[in-house]
Amino acid sequence: MSQELFFVLTYLTGAFPTSFVIGKLFFSINLLEHGSKNLGATNAFRVLGKAAGLWVLALDILKGFIPVLIATKLWPDSLTLSATAGIIAVVGHSFSIFVKFKGGKGVATSTGVFLALAPKALLLSLLSFSIVVAGTSYISLGSIVGAVCLPLAVYLFEDGWKILLPVASGLSGFIIFKHRSNMVRLWRGEESRFQWKKSKTF
Repeated sequence: MSQELFFVLTYLTGAFPTSFVIGKLFFSINLLEHGSKNLGATNAFRVLGKAAGLWVLALDILKGFIPVLIATKLWPDSLTLSATAGIIAVVGHSFSIFVKFKGGKGVATSTGVFLALAPKALLLSLLSFSIVVAGTSYISLGSIVGAVCLPLAVYLFEDGWKILLPVASGLSGFIIFKHRSNMVRLWRGEESRFQWKKSKTF
């Protein structure tokens, strides 16, 4: 398979609008019109319930994990190509051609990318995310803190940090930028705290 074709397929995989499809198919709900109007897992949890949210989360993680894993098998000597696949998957998720270039904020798909590229660094990032969410119930704040910790963790714990650090820094900055409205609400004390909703029936 050519690199060009692989990257096109990677974008289309990332661009599959998981939460939009699950919302429309099983609940007749357009997530672009409900909750935060975002196509990420958090809005799926809030609007569609726990079961649907978990499915969206898992599938969005796989959208980042699988392309990177395949890239490492196709080009085992090129960490750069694997990292590029991860970036493209996140871009596809956040700017999906299937829903007028809308999408999620890239957290779950980036998680999948670094699960494949840098699992030790991801573990520290997820730990910081979990501590913040457990202490505050703010998913957005946890996502921002986790994004900030990721590049540092890559530098400290990953052998391929010279290649991965720019990728981690870029995706971290992107995630923080996508949460800019959340940061304003956090500053004003207007951000919604996360609560588990009762699962709706598929």
